[in-house]
Amino acid sequence: MDGFSDIQKQLDDIGVQIVAASVDPIDKAQEVSDSLNFPVGFGITKEIADTIGSWWEERRQIIQPSEFIIGEGNKVIASSYSDGPLGRMDAADIIKLITFLESKK
Repeated sequence: MDGFSDIQKQLDDIGVQIVAASVDPIDKAQEVSDSLNFPVGFGITKEIADTIGSWWEERRQIIQPSEFIIGEGNKVIASSYSDGPLGRMDAADIIKLITFLESKK
């Protein structure tokens, strides 16, 4: 998530807002969010995960990495699900994707 904080100015320039969510209680989520410049939700339950379309892992009762780019009209224009550190969205790639999509309008 640090990658998103590192390029916050570029994200702001193209109108991208980042929001994160965690199953952790507020004190643990705060430890992570202290080094970030975007909000981190806490205490996410299975019901909330299901509502937002995240991948819930029953065995550990956690959200696996579930990333969404939401465009106009709250339409999901890209998503990524993974069960570990590989396959996550790269902040710089998001800038490229949004810039490309905007150029096609």
